[in-house]
Amino acid sequence: MKKLALLLAILIGVTACSEKESNLIVSGKVKGLKKGTLYLQKIEDTMMVNVDSMVVDGDPEFTLETYLKSPQIMYLFLDKVDNSQYDDRIEFFADKGQITINTSLEKFETAATIQGSANQEKLMEYRKMMKRFNDQNLDLIKENFEAEKDQDEEKLMEINKKYDNLLRRRYLYTVNFAINNKDLEIAPYLALSEVFDANIKYLDTIYASLNPKVKKSLYGEKLKDFLKERRKEQKQEENVIEQAQEEKQEAEIQ
Repeated sequence: MKKLALLLAILIGVTACSEKESNLIVSGKVKGLKKGTLYLQKIEDTMMVNVDSMVVDGDPEFTLETYLKSPQIMYLFLDKVDNSQYDDRIEFFADKGQITINTSLEKFETAATIQGSANQEKLMEYRKMMKRFNDQNLDLIKENFEAEKDQDEEKLMEINKKYDNLLRRRYLYTVNFAINNKDLEIAPYLALSEVFDANIKYLDTIYASLNPKVKKSLYGEKLKDFLKERRKEQKQEENVIEQAQEEKQEAEIQ
């Protein structure tokens, strides 16, 4: 009897887990789409995984659902009938509730408009500024090409200084943007995705600024673990340098 009760309890638990209600609904319209399959995707353990899908056959409107533990980057992927692998995946910052994505078949990624998430609004604001930095970087690449062709060493040195300054400004902008949005999950996400190789003091500053709720989020926990690993690596490097200096001093004494 006890075994039967235990079995029933396990079955009820499994059923409850499998029937967990969706708390994220992604819906919208793909203008011009007649046939294809839309997938809602996320990255899990460095792998892209499908969490929901829908076959489109005539009606360009779609609805996809999933259960979201914490706000995170997700993707809307279109598997076209023509098997084209270009302009087929839309990145967005998902949050619990309703996300609306409207786009077209012809310009699936570039024509997308996304609404419904505070993190998404900030991500779009950040990407807009990054486009300015990227445009400036392209201008410097063009200048560098011309200077190399003319063998203008003085100009090349000047361009290198401009590039270093641009990179510094980009990093500082990202750090400040994350700190100014410490109440949103985009803050630790940008630290991990955009400035992960910055001086650890900047990453520490971002993490310290996060509110408690964001620290407990998916990206907040990942940033915490990442900082722990960075400190460990930094300590190992310091030990290696210290050991090398001691060996050098001993060699000089001998």
